[in-house]
Amino acid sequence: MEEILLTANTTREVGSSSSRRVRKDGVVPGVLYGLNEEAVTLSVAWPDLRRALTTDSGINAIIQLEIDGKKQMTIVKDIQRHPVKRDVLHVDFLRIDPNKNVTVDIPLLMIGEAREVSAADGMVDQNMFSLTVSAPPDRIPTEIEVDISALTVGDAIRVGDLNLPEGVTSEGDPEDPIAVGMITRSTLESIAADEAAELAALEEGEEGADITQGEGDESAGQEGGASDESEDAAEDG
Repeated sequence: MEEILLTANTTREVGSSSSRRVRKDGVVPGVLYGLNEEAVTLSVAWPDLRRALTTDSGINAIIQLEIDGKKQMTIVKDIQRHPVKRDVLHVDFLRIDPNKNVTVDIPLLMIGEAREVSAADGMVDQNMFSLTVSAPPDRIPTEIEVDISALTVGDAIRVGDLNLPEGVTSEGDPEDPIAVGMITRSTLESIAADEAAELAALEEGEEGADITQGEGDESAGQEGGASDESEDAAEDG
């Protein structure tokens, strides 16, 4: 596992005004806590933090946080961002034990093509975008793939269907759906319209048959009446 080193400064003042000042200088205020040790207020340079979180390990990278010359294995537990500018306002580091599992949220990535769903003019609805797992620090996956190739309409891929890496266990309900094959509203409306048209055509055909039959009966009655009149005239002659 690649070692990511990040140096933290513990000399910043506590308070919102102090935090605003350091952010203007390209520094992100934060805190380190966990493992039943005292929380430490700190700050890190934003360029260094950004580099630490943009490796192949992503947001769940194991970071060796260096404080006063000592290294502590950590993971970023929370990042607070500005609601509009999306600037990082605060970062929380969690101390972790290299010999104990850590609980993290892992992104879920759908792969493959649900051909049967597409053939039915349907769509794949992704209900879950991350999964909470427990894993050893050196086995935290960057992402978890969800293969939707065998998905059909009305079917779902659930948490219990995932093939998790060795040593990784899920904290979620095995029955929770991740991706569902479903018919879109437009397709349902199109199907309903087609069925209504077929029914209307069928009813129109039945009405036409009834009219034709009625005309046939009337003609038969007229022919019968003419025949009777001819017979009467013959007898009178």
